[in-house]
Amino acid sequence: MANTRDIRRRIKSVKNTAQITKAMEMVAASKMRRAQQAAMAGRPYSEALHQALLSLRDRVDQECHPLLVQRPVKKTLVLLLTSDKGLCGALNTNVLRDIAALDSSSTVFVAIGRKGAAFLARTGRLMIADFLLPDHPTFLQTKPISQFCLEQFLSGSVDQVNILYPKFINTLVQRPVNLQLLPISIEQSSVMSQSSKTTPFLTHSPSSENETKKDVLETGEYLFEPTPDNVLNAILPYSFHFEVFQKILDERASEQSARMVAMKAATDNAKNLVKDLTLEYNKARQASITTELLEITTAQMALQ
Repeated sequence: MANTRDIRRRIKSVKNTAQITKAMEMVAASKMRRAQQAAMAGRPYSEALHQALLSLRDRVDQECHPLLVQRPVKKTLVLLLTSDKGLCGALNTNVLRDIAALDSSSTVFVAIGRKGAAFLARTGRLMIADFLLPDHPTFLQTKPISQFCLEQFLSGSVDQVNILYPKFINTLVQRPVNLQLLPISIEQSSVMSQSSKTTPFLTHSPSSENETKKDVLETGEYLFEPTPDNVLNAILPYSFHFEVFQKILDERASEQSARMVAMKAATDNAKNLVKDLTLEYNKARQASITTELLEITTAQMALQ
């Protein structure tokens, strides 16, 4: 059994650690609320943008835009999203584990976050670029990253662009997701498919404007000006840029949530350890007192 002095030192050390983890938990909780609000606020806009693309799908020739053309995949670019710092549980580990399933000979990486860049360098993967972003990035700060990936795809250097990131589900759950971004795949939902079969889309000014606006509002359709092709050419690159931005916001929300949960668990474990050490200290102190009493009693009996 350790002596009481060593146990007191350990108790003091664990209490100091608990104070640090508690402070980090509070900081992460503050950042987490802001990051979660940003991630959740962008999802309705992303869904509306996707619905607009669905409406354009059957109105244009998809082979006319290079971002929609499917071609044989010889090389894939993976945009890897990780955190800059640790102490966020198994968040980065779960994301980096999926890299092992990728073919290193036909895959190149663009890293956002120091943890991912360090892992790619350590494992010998080909990383063509890495970027650093603040805790709460803006759309303009993330656009150079998506523009770089877009140029790689349009130049033919890569045939597909994927993104690997921790998707934010809730504060306790963050799931690694490997999602294809380019070429853009516009999936037709059953609701939109039925709508497109029953009522054609309008591209010109109708004779009865009020009646047409009422029909558009009821069916959820769109009016495209000047033409669907021009709208598609403008909306596709923007849709890609915003999709990357939204995934980065998801990663930030996942990071702060995982860090808050990890620091709370560390604080709780430290408190439990202090209780165990205090109990051990009391036992050691009681044993020391008992030993001293026995020595005094034995000495007194020897003198009689």
